[in-house]
This record gives sequence, structure tokens and C-alpha cells, in this order.
Amino acid sequence: MHPMNTAMQSAHRTARPFGDYLRHWRQHRRLSQLALAHEADISTRHLSFVETGRSLPSREMVLRLADRLDIPLRERNALLVAAGYAPMYRDRPLDDPALSAARQAVELILKSHEPYPALAVDRHWNLVAANRMLPHLLEGADASLLCPPVNVLRLSLHPQGLAANIANLTQWRNHLFERLRQQVQATGDAGLAALLEELRAYPVPEGTDMHIEGEHLGVVMPFQFRTRFGTLSFISTTTIFGTPLDVTLQELALETFFPADAATGAALRDLARQ
Repeated sequence: MHPMNTAMQSAHRTARPFGDYLRHWRQHRRLSQLALAHEADISTRHLSFVETGRSLPSREMVLRLADRLDIPLRERNALLVAAGYAPMYRDRPLDDPALSAARQAVELILKSHEPYPALAVDRHWNLVAANRMLPHLLEGADASLLCPPVNVLRLSLHPQGLAANIANLTQWRNHLFERLRQQVQATGDAGLAALLEELRAYPVPEGTDMHIEGEHLGVVMPFQFRTRFGTLSFISTTTIFGTPLDVTLQELALETFFPADAATGAALRDLARQ
């Protein structure tokens, strides 16, 4: 079945009134009807009628409101269906032939980042792809956490995962929690909210110092990881696709790790040669 038809049928099964969706996102963005009406260049009365179901929005208005509310593409499709229109944005797997150029770009970035670790994750932080350096950081993790789909945040912070190997676990946990909180705020994704609550409930490994150290002398949060090669120190960057028109591409993120000191860089280069 065509992906667009599948998406539309799925959306129809779960569709609720457009006004409910719109009100949810307006309140999620903490906007009054007056503020949103001003942003979208419509009357407050008309916006009120749309939210209460007394007036049906045009397709152009649905897209304009979604743009002003900065709604993710997946949810824009749900808004369109709720208003009686076809979904606009396709949701295809990364191995779809139509996404070959994007897939090649991802593979190029991951490969060219060696000898440093890099990975790609989906909207729920499930591992999509990685370069050959990542497995060296996964040694010691319980096999159950490495069964696909591998959730990299669960793997990182679970007591049977990599948590015991993270030298600055308290800081790194708080850093990840803040990133997830921001994602939940931006996307309204219930799955991410549930993941955040799950991660917060994990016990920390015995002996972990829960005191939060003072500010670092550096400019970014480091990731300090104990390995059989010694403690490696990284800084990380996140790369996303600009102006995506596909749901999968909008939700894809590339996490690349760089050595934060000379010793880490030398250790990774030696490891790659081996």
C-alpha cells in the first residue's frame, strides 16, 4: 500500500476534531487566541469559531496556523486530516529509494567522522545507523539493551547499560534530561515524555557521586567515558536536515562526538588503526 494512503488511513482512525488539535497546540505553545490570531493574521472571532467547530478552516489556513505554532510535520499531517484534507508530508523509511540522497549524506557524515564515534537516531532516540567506532563504546552493556531497536538514551543511563562507565554521570544525566525536556516541549510527543519519566526513575550505580560539580572551565558539557583504553573525554554536536519535507528526515538527528583532549584523540586514532 502506498505510504501516503497508509498514513491517511491511520490518521483517520485516530482523528479527533480539528478544533481540539488546534486548541491543544495553542495552549502547548502558551498562546492566547488573541496572540495566535495576530500571528496568523486572522480575526480572534474566526479563530474562536474554528476551535469550537463552528467554522471549518481552509487548507491554507491549517498550514498557516501549523507554521505559526511551529508544529512538527507528523502532527501537521494529523491536523490536515482532522480538517478533512489529505496529509501533505510523506513518512518513508530511510531506506526508501526516494530518500537515497539523504541516506547517502547520512552515511557520508558517519563514515567521514571516523576515527571518532558518530550515530544517527530517530525521534525517540532509537539507533538508526552508526559508524564503526561506536561499538567500542558499548562494551559491557547487557545484551538485552543491544537488541533492536536500540534506544541510545536507555542504553546510556540504564544501570545494566553504560551508566557505570560514565565518569561524570550526574552531569551527563541532567544534560540529557534537559535535552529531552526541551524536545517534549517542542514536539508534544507523548513517547518522549514517557521516556523522560523512565530515565528519571533509573537508580544510579552504587558509588556514584550525586553532588553536582561547579561549572566547567570549558564551553560545552563534556562526556567522560571509562574504557579499557582509559577515560575518554568527548564533546558532542547534533546535526539535523535543513527544511525537510519528509517526516523521517525531520525526525532524524546525527550525534557526532569529538575528542575533548589530545589523549582521547590519540587513543581513538590508535583504536581505529587496530
